[in-house]
Formats: sequence, C-alpha cells, structure tokens
Amino acid sequence: MTQHAPLIIDIAGLTLTKADRRRLKHPLTGGVILFARNWQDRWQLAALCAEIKSIRQDLLICVDHEGGRVQRFRTDGFTHLPPMRALGTLWMKDQLAATNAATACGYVLGAELRACGVDFSFTPVLDLDWGESGVIGDRAFGRDPRVVTLLAKSLMHGLLQAGVANCGKHFPGHGFVKADSHTDIPVDRRSLKAILADDAAPYEWLNTTLTSVMPAHVIYPRVDARPAGFSEKWLTYILRGQLGFGGAIFSDDLSMAGARLIDGKEVSYTEAAVTALNAGCDMVLLCNQSVGEGKPVDELLDGMAEALLKGRWEALESSELRRLDLLPATPAHEWDELMLHPAYMHAMGLIP
Repeated sequence: MTQHAPLIIDIAGLTLTKADRRRLKHPLTGGVILFARNWQDRWQLAALCAEIKSIRQDLLICVDHEGGRVQRFRTDGFTHLPPMRALGTLWMKDQLAATNAATACGYVLGAELRACGVDFSFTPVLDLDWGESGVIGDRAFGRDPRVVTLLAKSLMHGLLQAGVANCGKHFPGHGFVKADSHTDIPVDRRSLKAILADDAAPYEWLNTTLTSVMPAHVIYPRVDARPAGFSEKWLTYILRGQLGFGGAIFSDDLSMAGARLIDGKEVSYTEAAVTALNAGCDMVLLCNQSVGEGKPVDELLDGMAEALLKGRWEALESSELRRLDLLPATPAHEWDELMLHPAYMHAMGLIP
C-alpha cells in the first residue's frame, strides 16, 4: 500500500500537547496549519515549528499569510504586508513598478515565515474583485484576470526566492458571489464558458508556475451540482485536464459551512474528506477543531483510516509526491541574519 498523508490538521495552543503529538505521529497526517492562537512571539513560533519537525521532518507547516486582513503573525518584527489590492492600485500608475513590488512582497512574506520555521503559505489569492464579495474584497489584486495573473506571478517569484511554494485560490473563482463560504454555500450561476474566460483564466496562464491550488466551496450549478472542492468535473477534468495544472490540490477547510453540504445533505468530516480526495484533491484541511478535546480531529483520523481499509479512497503515490514537493528545498536564513541580508533590505524598500 502506498503511503499517502493527506490530512492537514491544526493544534490548540502555543506548544504541543500530548494529544497533538499523537495526532501528528499518525501516518495519515501530512501537515499542520497554524493560526493566530498558535502565535506569541518569534521565539515561541520557532520553538513550536522545531517541535513539530522533531516528530516528523516531512510534516508540512502551513499558514494563511497573505498580507492585509489575512496575516496570522503581526507583531515581534513581522512586516505588516499590504492587502493585494494595494499592488493592483500601484499597477494603475506604473505596471512594472507594481510587478517588482509584488516580488518584494512575496520575498519578505516567505523569508520571514521561513526564518521562524514555517514551510508554506496559502497565497496568492487569484479571485477577481467584482466588488460583490466581502470575504474576498481587498484580498484580490483586482478585477482584470490578466493583471491578477501578472501580479500573482511576480509575488510567486518572490516566494520562490525565499524557498516557499505557492497556492492559488479559490479555484475557479470566489469573487463573483456575495455569500461567504465560511458560513453559507455560495452559488455562482454563470456558464462554464463565462467562468473560464474570466475568473478561471489565471489558472491556465499560471499552469507552469502554480505549485498548488485550493478550490472554492462554491457551487456552480451550470457545471456541477457539487461545490468545486468536491467536484471531479472541476478538479480532475477541468483544472487538471483542460487547464493543464499538475501541482497539488488542497481542499479548503472542511469545517466551513460550504464544505458540509454535498448533494443536498449534511455530511461528516470523514465523508467530506473522502469525497474531496476522490474528486481529485491530494490533501484536505480540517481547521480549528483541535481546541478543547479535539474530538473531531480524532474522529477524522480514525474515520479516514477505516475508509482507506474499506477501499473508499485510494492512497496515491502521486498525491504524496505532490505534498512532499511543497516542502522547502533550500536552507532558511536565521531571523537576525535575514534582517541584514541585502536582498531582504532591498525588498523592504519596495513594499507599498
């Protein structure tokens, strides 16, 4: 049987508990996603990351760290990065300065995370700003998919300089719908042709650059009755087949309201995870469920192990290799060394 560790889980606090350690040792756990509650200062974050890696070196330590509203670590020297809309605004004045600034943002973002032991950030947002979505809003570079593509590519170049992989989200686009998939199930009634020509266009243009993609918990009923993250049509046939994407696919957080309803019925975390993997995801996220006793995390680990034995999902070597490809391949700078590094100091001067 091929080893495949598809579960990205979270931890409750600033250090690992006995339960955290047990869950991280589980063969189906492939990574950890950190939140603001896991942050006190740089010293504590570095110690936590080292503790996680001491359990298993291959665990992928992830965070949602985009800049603007979505930035988990904001104190103790971390740069307050602008929302991506600031780069889109700069584009309107000077396109080449904007792409250079985007690379600087990506480098600073990635280098600071890596200096504390974090491997990976779920960024950049490729959603288009239609002016409708409060949950996307200024997280988007702009409305024009061509501008979004070039600014995202520039940001990803900066991440790459820091040794950090990237994640384009939320495929095929969350910016057109008003509803927030954290609390609702948004529905986008446009045709496949309209979506591919606009919101999904960056995914094809970036298919040589994107290392991972996160689909939206949005239903596009003219394409499939299931949300994109559970849709084989969207993930396997359109994203991989039609748009030529070969990297890793993460589910969005399975605890979000938009992830709990499949084919009109509410499902368990295990059913949601199995459905996502069978649709074409390589990894699935379950966030904010370790707080308290963390029963939902244990239920998912047990449920997924049982589902694997019963053949309800398949452990794929290709998925595991895509997960491992997201781990940094270069050594990171220590924080104090980074602060004096010429490339970092230069990049800091270019951030809008």
